[in-house]
Amino acid sequence: MDRLFTIERIDAERARQIAAQPDEVHVHDFEELIVGISGGLEHTINCEVAQVAAPLVAFVAKGQPHRLVTRVVEGQFDMWVLRFKSEFIAETVFQLYYSFHQKANVSLQTGTCFNRLGQLCELIDLEMRHPAPDLSVVRHLLSALFIMIESEKKKVAADDSEGLAIQNESFLAFLKILEDNFRRPLSVEFYAEKLFMSSRNLNLICQKIMNQSVSELIETRKLTEAKHLLAHSAKSVSEIGFELGYNEKSYFSKVFKKKAGVTPSEFREEAAVLLNGAS
Repeated sequence: MDRLFTIERIDAERARQIAAQPDEVHVHDFEELIVGISGGLEHTINCEVAQVAAPLVAFVAKGQPHRLVTRVVEGQFDMWVLRFKSEFIAETVFQLYYSFHQKANVSLQTGTCFNRLGQLCELIDLEMRHPAPDLSVVRHLLSALFIMIESEKKKVAADDSEGLAIQNESFLAFLKILEDNFRRPLSVEFYAEKLFMSSRNLNLICQKIMNQSVSELIETRKLTEAKHLLAHSAKSVSEIGFELGYNEKSYFSKVFKKKAGVTPSEFREEAAVLLNGAS
């Protein structure tokens, strides 16, 4: 994806076209959120197949293997697909990992509150259709959408009799500690000790749930924040590196290029082009 953010509305006709030529299992270099008003999906994610009917929300994290098949139900299909780069809303994307790590597809209750999710999507779409969309407005609307989704999920959580496994509880606790500390140059042992477990066990949990080690998740969170700051702040590369716990600019640039494929300065130039393209 060559843009920071896109939104698309899928109707019944388009859903039939997608279903006629379904994708194979694949991965994205962006995050994907689906808000389903009507219709249904067959969603394969992490090798598990789920049939889910609207109203629904589904989230696919960057790098997660998945496959979607659209299902028109009684002639009806209406879903919003929002795709965005992690750095577009860096402070929130790990909350989505936190919220959807156990269950990528969630059926919600019908009613006024769910309808507001569709209304928010319409507002976002309206802004993006503007000749010069204000991406700061889009980010605020997207944050509001995430908050409302979490509120709706809590309403159906009471009906879910499956308790969280110990490893899931530990992973959620790790994400909370990570969000508070990722800017500091801390070791894996720091996080493991905070959770009263060994580094090995914490690594096993993270590998099983996110297919990344603890170190990789820490670096991913740092990289996401670095991209956000490079795209949306005037801070120098050295300042950003220091803010994220890298004492040497050269080391920060080396780690960034290894993960992102470009240097921080090159990324900033590319982000400027994307932002100018959106406006």
